[in-house]
Amino acid sequence: MSSQPARSIIREYALYLAWLVSIVATAGSLYLSEVMLFEPCRLCWFQRIFMYPQVILLGIAAYRDDRNIIRYLLPLNIIGGCISLFHYADQKIPGFSAIAPCRVGVPCNVDYLDWFGFITIPLMALVAFILITVFLILGRGKQNEEENELEYELTEQD
Repeated sequence: MSSQPARSIIREYALYLAWLVSIVATAGSLYLSEVMLFEPCRLCWFQRIFMYPQVILLGIAAYRDDRNIIRYLLPLNIIGGCISLFHYADQKIPGFSAIAPCRVGVPCNVDYLDWFGFITIPLMALVAFILITVFLILGRGKQNEEENELEYELTEQD
């Protein structure tokens, strides 16, 4: 048995874990719209725009163990998370929908799902963006560790 702490294991597989979260989020949104026939609102489409490419990008990065992708994906997750947070506030705060961008089509403040009075589709998207961000930040820590080890080895050779 390995004596590695859980944080080290998560750092090792951070790209794979982030990729898994993006796959589940994308599959979930496609299930809700294509199987359950929930029509996405405008804010849902923006959240999808920031989530869907990550399935491909994280898959390639995880396969190649390319941790340089992290700096490019963090902005996607932060912006997507902010849109999800705004969308969740639009659904849960009365009067907030007056400033919402959903003027045509499905209103953004409609709750298709409302489990336990607080779990909605935008909240699930927000959790996915946060999880991916956390995994990417932890994965970045592994890259920093590897760079420090390489630097240490180079200084020892001198």
